[in-house]
Amino acid sequence: MKLKVSLFLLFAVSMAGCVDIPNFDETPRIYYNGIDQYTESDTISGKLQRTEVVTITVDFEDGDGDLGASSEDVQKPEFTSAYKNVPGWGMPANYELVTMIMNKDSSWSETVMEGDSFKFFPMLKPDGKAGPIKGKLDLKIPFRYLDNAVLTKVKFKVRIIDRAFHISNQLNPPTDEVTVPVYR
Repeated sequence: MKLKVSLFLLFAVSMAGCVDIPNFDETPRIYYNGIDQYTESDTISGKLQRTEVVTITVDFEDGDGDLGASSEDVQKPEFTSAYKNVPGWGMPANYELVTMIMNKDSSWSETVMEGDSFKFFPMLKPDGKAGPIKGKLDLKIPFRYLDNAVLTKVKFKVRIIDRAFHISNQLNPPTDEVTVPVYR
């Protein structure tokens, strides 16, 4: 019986050594996964308020797993301003969302919407140990139906940046287009 247990343990240990560890670059990579939208309705002070919620899903991979920020980090101006000072990045955020808005002549204009200039996603590897990770990031963006909002086609460009200030690729081509209310 002891021999069977010993052989099983030896086999289990040898198989554990056969697990392939991914070899991702230390600069994060993102890939377009999909886009979804739905309408939320809420009654505020007796008045119906509708919001179009768009969810952008990207797949990510990173070789050292240093993605994200804790809620404590985001409260520290020295932490957020460090991102703002990164050449080629320039915003206090670890998630860049560029909204592309279709103009009346069918051309596209690009902007970082007011609420999108300070976006941080949480720590994706909270244990802090260096090592490769991959997964999905979902970003929910609300578009409220305001009195002057016009239904408009939009699409998005996305990049992320890690804690060592390595900037990911930008999704190209951008995401699929969706129609949402935009204040113009």
